Amino acid sequence: MASVELYLSAGGAKLYRVRYRTPEGKQTDKRGFRTKSAAKAWATRIEAAKLDGRFIGPSAGRLTIGELGPSWLDRQRGHLKSSGFRSYESAWRKHVEPTWRSRRIGDIRFTEVQAWVAELSAELSASTVATVYSILARVLDDAVRDRMLASNPARGVKLPKRPPRRKVPLTAEQLDHLAAEAGRYRSLVLFLGIGGLRWGEAAAVRVEDIDYINRKVYLHRNAVKSGSSFEVTSLKGKKNRTVVLPEFVIEELARAAEGKQRDALLWPSRQGGYLAPPSTKSWLAGAVMRCQTADPTFPRVTAHSLRHTAASLAISAHGNPKVLQRMLGHESAAMTMDVYADLFESDQKLVAQKVGRMWAEQVERSAVRESKHALPGEIA
Repeated sequence: MASVELYLSAGGAKLYRVRYRTPEGKQTDKRGFRTKSAAKAWATRIEAAKLDGRFIGPSAGRLTIGELGPSWLDRQRGHLKSSGFRSYESAWRKHVEPTWRSRRIGDIRFTEVQAWVAELSAELSASTVATVYSILARVLDDAVRDRMLASNPARGVKLPKRPPRRKVPLTAEQLDHLAAEAGRYRSLVLFLGIGGLRWGEAAAVRVEDIDYINRKVYLHRNAVKSGSSFEVTSLKGKKNRTVVLPEFVIEELARAAEGKQRDALLWPSRQGGYLAPPSTKSWLAGAVMRCQTADPTFPRVTAHSLRHTAASLAISAHGNPKVLQRMLGHESAAMTMDVYADLFESDQKLVAQKVGRMWAEQVERSAVRESKHALPGEIA
């Protein structure tokens, strides 16, 4: 049991200390209590914490973020793709380590973390702030699990809200115009804009992945640019999927595959490797610029926004959320509904109009049937 003792400080002041043993049996003490009642109250709490497993030694909080951070980063290597790990490593090096490296975890306060997030928000995007903050918070989460801290001072911090992205999908006519301006990449533009693939999924497609008879493309690889090289990984969610395409798109893919070996990439780079995502000065940017010259209302287009175009065209064709989920490779139909809620709202209007027309037709047919079965004298 803990005991309370009186002692004299170096300046001659009367203070109290609590002598106690850690769960491991080590004798230690805590000094500096001004009153005996305060020392007794602390002793009672420490004994209760030992009994229910909440005990955290006073020395545990002396470790610094600089000591814990690198080992936390190393533990992420096993379950993150290299591109994701590079993002964390960069955020740690540029934003977390310079600020928190020498800080003891037991001395960090919630208000400090909130002020730091506010400073970051003035310079970085909301998504980058969220990534940077998550590193500090997760390092401290592990410290709590390892019984170095009683609670995480970074949790509960308010993060900046991400501004909603306004999705402006292309119409079928605009997609056709863009494909025409894309030259040798016409088939790729149609593949992205109709099939809804992520860039890395399309870049990894080989001739042998195409089933011309059933109008399908089998997706099971993802070519992700990592620094100056590419990493070929499984698809997002680690589930292979199949995309069914209209006949005119399959015909375009067949033309792109002419003269290529079965194991050849369908759209290789000029050097023969994986095709990198288009930059602001790429073939796609040039094609968009030519479309905008011809039509000033033509929207800004990126490779990823063509995925939104595919979703829009599918919804316009009354594709249900489950079909759209499988096409886009989302984890759930709920996620699809959430991401494309605005597109489904416009689709709901069309459905409402269609139901209204069906109802009017049904009412009209019922009126005709009633008039046929009415007695001669009952017809007005």
